[in-house]
Amino acid sequence: MGRCVLGSVVVALMLAEALCFGQDNAAHAVAPVDEGDRAAVREPGHHQPGPKMGELLPLGSMLPFAGLLLCIAVFPLASPHWWEHNLSKGLIAAVLAVPTALYLASFGDPGWHALEHAGREYLSFVLLLGSLFVISGGVYVRGRLAGTPLVNTIVLALGTAIASFVGTTGASMLLIRPLLRANATRPRVAHVVVFFIFTVSNCGGLLTPLGDPPLYLGFLKGVPFEWTFRLTPQWLVVNGILLAVFFVWDTLVYRHDKATGDTEPPLTTDAPQATFGLEGAHNLLFLGAIVGIIYSAGNGLGTGGQDWPPFLQEGLMLLTGAVSYLLTSRQVREKNRFSFDPIFEVAILFAGIFVTMIPALAILNVNGKELGLNEEWELFWASGILSGFLDNAPTYLTFAATAAGNHGIPLEGKYLAKLLAIEGAADLLAAVSCGSVFMGANTYIGNGPNFMVKAIAEENNVRMPSFFGYMLYSGGILIPIFVLVTFLFFR
Repeated sequence: MGRCVLGSVVVALMLAEALCFGQDNAAHAVAPVDEGDRAAVREPGHHQPGPKMGELLPLGSMLPFAGLLLCIAVFPLASPHWWEHNLSKGLIAAVLAVPTALYLASFGDPGWHALEHAGREYLSFVLLLGSLFVISGGVYVRGRLAGTPLVNTIVLALGTAIASFVGTTGASMLLIRPLLRANATRPRVAHVVVFFIFTVSNCGGLLTPLGDPPLYLGFLKGVPFEWTFRLTPQWLVVNGILLAVFFVWDTLVYRHDKATGDTEPPLTTDAPQATFGLEGAHNLLFLGAIVGIIYSAGNGLGTGGQDWPPFLQEGLMLLTGAVSYLLTSRQVREKNRFSFDPIFEVAILFAGIFVTMIPALAILNVNGKELGLNEEWELFWASGILSGFLDNAPTYLTFAATAAGNHGIPLEGKYLAKLLAIEGAADLLAAVSCGSVFMGANTYIGNGPNFMVKAIAEENNVRMPSFFGYMLYSGGILIPIFVLVTFLFFR
């Protein structure tokens, strides 16, 4: 029965998409002006200024993007066993992305150019995440710390500090298992994991393009590598408050458990007496190499400030990740329970996202002014709220495109560099950046590492909150902090 229902969903998506694109084509057929514009844009040799893609694409072309994001949000809850297979994710992504790609290609050169540009960005995006994932998966923190409030806070602070440089995914995978081992003798640990998701998996990654996928996409669109360091005050306020609240919370829980004498589970056998240290520490050099590659490419080092040759940056990241994998012993990765499944999941889903979001970005770029999102606080909350329930990477691009459109900047090349050159526009992009990164912590589905950390915790017998139970944490803790951030930085 479940498969029949899921099959019906897939068929419904296909029919809705066919109806959507069919109506779009019919609309063009009865609108001579629009058809003429479309022909002008399609003509390879046409050099007159023509309409932008966003002016030609109907609103219905955004439906596959919305449908894919809705599937990402709903299927893990409605049918988790079916959704956990990457083949299932690939089916949904293909059903929605392939017709979108064919429709865009029907516009000729502009459509092909948009697809080619998205393809290159997707490759760079996946290779960055993949290389960081592989390299961090080769570092094993040996031994067990004592799971006291002070030690837990130090671990969270360390993860928050390195998240901007090794990525929220890398920092999360590096530290979540040592943190769980440190707290294995405590009866109540869920709040520790929740705050870990808040800080290490999300809010810590604000300071560089390596920290969180949205910022890396901004980097690809022309945001200088070091620009995000201007967000240090926001980073300090949010993470400082979160760490302080966590220390108080964990201290109260720790003292209560000791006072009540709750039965503690037995120590696991992976050696609490083992000497603390790192295995696979050579991978820290490879993490540094990835940072150097991204920084050098962004600043044109070695090419006189010019863009690097195509695929050089991607090739170096791939090479670095491959060498790290080959030089790391299998035993170290087995201790980390390393597998490629999580990064395959990201690659599959984002292949669909990068294709289906092309119409959405183009339309918002043209019509962004009509949304009335002109103030910093509006962009902060709009990008943040959607980041919590959708994926924060495409949400960032959506509202960055809106901000660019509000200033008449087309989605061509590194258009965010042009946006930053306009007086006052940097504050708008700062609001979008903070909203997308911070509020990805609002739900389990806001950022890739969130669900990964939850799954690892549950593998270690930690009873995590439900989807809505987690939102009680985020609503009570994060939202007041974000209100404060609004008054301090984005009024």
